[in-house]
This record gives sequence, structure tokens and C-alpha cells, in this order.
Amino acid sequence: MSERIEDIAEAMVLPGQGILAADESTGTIKKRFDSIGVENTLENRQAYRELLFRSAEPMNERVSGVILFEETLHQKAVDGTPFVDLIRATNAVPGIKADKGAVPLPGHPGETVTEGLDGLGDRLKGWRDAGALFAKWRAVITIDDRLPSYGGIRANAHALARYAALCQQHGLVPIVEPEVQMDADPADHTIERCHEVTSTVLQVVFNELREQNVKLEGMILKPNMVVPGSKCPTQASAEEVAAHTVSVLKQHVPAAVPGVAFLSGGQGDIEATANLNAMNANYDTPWALTYSYGRALQASCLKAWGGNAHNIPAAQSAFKNRADMNGLAALGNWNEGLERA
Repeated sequence: MSERIEDIAEAMVLPGQGILAADESTGTIKKRFDSIGVENTLENRQAYRELLFRSAEPMNERVSGVILFEETLHQKAVDGTPFVDLIRATNAVPGIKADKGAVPLPGHPGETVTEGLDGLGDRLKGWRDAGALFAKWRAVITIDDRLPSYGGIRANAHALARYAALCQQHGLVPIVEPEVQMDADPADHTIERCHEVTSTVLQVVFNELREQNVKLEGMILKPNMVVPGSKCPTQASAEEVAAHTVSVLKQHVPAAVPGVAFLSGGQGDIEATANLNAMNANYDTPWALTYSYGRALQASCLKAWGGNAHNIPAAQSAFKNRADMNGLAALGNWNEGLERA
């Protein structure tokens, strides 16, 4: 694969393919394992991720990149093959979760800022040497009757831009992930409110990226879709989500960015697929619109596996199904009949 960040970024958003978010921290994957009654051990984490990376059809046909947790970046399969080599063998691009998580932002009650800039350059160099070609940094933006504040948005946008510049300096493609969360109070998080906040967030993020001289052709944006809060009494159709989301992107995302890989943000499996499909089926955009899903790609696979090696074929089949559905949605070719089939 080319070493140019522009070429790596293009390879991460190939038509009909998307990014598998397999970067759950040890604490997060414990919650996933608890839901299926599986103990959170190193061996179980290794076994689960190996079944994903050895799923030949989805990995070869529908996955263009894999975001890894640091533990997983250095892990090997049972036969001794490094996970990075398994991923590369499918022509997918291996990457790394770079941030250290969100902490309370001083002076801004109820808001957080993502940490991890101190020493990031050295860590990026080590990850690059270990085989990672891109990184991901997540900023968390909360909505309620008064949040987010401009100061909170600006703090997170500045951190995202500094991280992105450091990535490019070390030859990695930055995935820039400003997530407007969808689990706010139902009275405050309508789709219109999400539109307003997402619009402001993206405007500030791209202002900061320009200030830090980030090369837009060598990055991927990973935003939320514009959706009502999960507790909002008025939910939205896929067509409404698509219209709001594409409108916001066209206002604030430069055409130089090669791809927009949406997070699923707690949406249901089929909901995330339907919303992505509605965008690609109904709108022409200068960027590839694809997926960077965790739960929306893995939930059915995890349940089918259940920690039992005998269930690996069924789990890989479930993973293939969701990857196929989302790959079709990234082309605008999905429909509900395919789900029933």
C-alpha cells in the first residue's frame, strides 16, 4: 500500500466498504461480554477478535479498515500470526484508537474534553512502527437545555485538530470524530436541535483543522448522523435523517475530505443501515458516505458467538450479513427486503 496519507485515506473509503470499529477498551468490551455471559479475559478478547479478522468474505469485501485498541494492535492469533498481518492480508487498513478518553472540562459543568495529547507524538511513532496506518480520536459533545457551550465545543475541536496534525506529521491518517451524543433528555434533543448543534460543531472543528494546517485530503471525518435523541418522543424516518445530515455536511465539510464514515451512536443495527442507505440513495455528495460501526456491525455476531468456539461459523455468518447490508447501504442499494431474505 502507498505510504502517502492521501492514498491511505482513499483506501479507507472504497465503494461498498467501511470501517470496523473494534477498538473497545477493556472496560467497554467487558460490558459487551457481560451481556452474553462471557468472562472478560485476555484469551476471550483474543478469541473474539480473531473470529472477526478471520471472517474472510466480510473482511475482504466489506471492510476497508479496522480500528484497534492498543492491546489488540500488539496481539497475535492462536497460531502466532499478528492481528495486524491478518487485517492486511484482507487489504484492509489497520488503525489505532489514539485518545485516552473524556474527562470533565474545568469551568464547564456537564461537559468533557478528551485527553491524550501529552506524549502523543511518541505513541504515534510506536503505533506506526507496529503497523497502524491511521488513528482515531473521539470528542464527546453533550446536549441538554443549555449545552453544549461554545467553550466546550472549542476545547474539543482544538484537541481534535492538534491530534490530527500530529498524526499527519507521523504518517498516519487521522479519523476526526466529533460525536454529538443521542442519549440526552427527550425534551431537548429533537432532530432540529441535533441539526443545530452538529452544524456548529462541524463549523468549529474545520476552523480548527485549518488553523493547525491539517491536510484535508489526508483525513477521514467520523461524525454522528443528525438524529433525534434516543429518548425523544418524536423519532425520525430514514429520509428525514438523511436530509438533515446531508444538509449539515454540505454546509461545513469541504469537498477535499475524501470520506465521511459515520458512527452508529447507539442506533439499532437496521436503523443505522437504513439511514446510511437513504443518504447514498437520494443524494450526490463530493465525499464517500460510509460506515465506521462498532455495535451496528458486531452485536448480532457477538450474540451468535456467546463465547463458544463451536459457534464461530454462526458468528462469522452474522458478521457477514451485517457487513453486506452496510456495504450495500454505502452504495445506496439496500432495502428492507434484503434484511428479511
